[in-house]
Amino acid sequence: MGTTVVIYLPASQRTLVSVQTRPHISLSGSGRILVMDDEEMIRDLLRALLETLGYTVACVQDGTEAVAVYQHAQAAGQPFATVILDYTIPGGMGGLETLHRLRAINPQVKALVSSGYANNQVMADWAYYGFSGVVAKPYTMAQLQEALHNVL
Repeated sequence: MGTTVVIYLPASQRTLVSVQTRPHISLSGSGRILVMDDEEMIRDLLRALLETLGYTVACVQDGTEAVAVYQHAQAAGQPFATVILDYTIPGGMGGLETLHRLRAINPQVKALVSSGYANNQVMADWAYYGFSGVVAKPYTMAQLQEALHNVL
């Protein structure tokens, strides 16, 4: 009533190489991080994750608000260590334009671009567009830690 298929593969004479595991990146600190995302759930989740790591977090929903909060923090002498910018903000200023405006305030701004659209040109070539790193949605805590570690 069925078919049985048997495949014979030759044994290798090579020595097995152990897989190197990546060291756990422990990221904790006391810097300030600005998160821009149009989805409240993502903002809340990022706030909780980053505060668990010891960071102070400010969250905004679009680029206009991000620029205002960033500029106010700079003027108050309380700059952000980095910003996490959602690339796409429906009906609002997205990550790329926001980064350009933040660069006018601080040319050394460190920014991660974040998006669920992994095939986007900016996500693929983030450094060309002026971002310091990328974190593609959905991401794990470890991926977020690694991206922040690389930026900071």
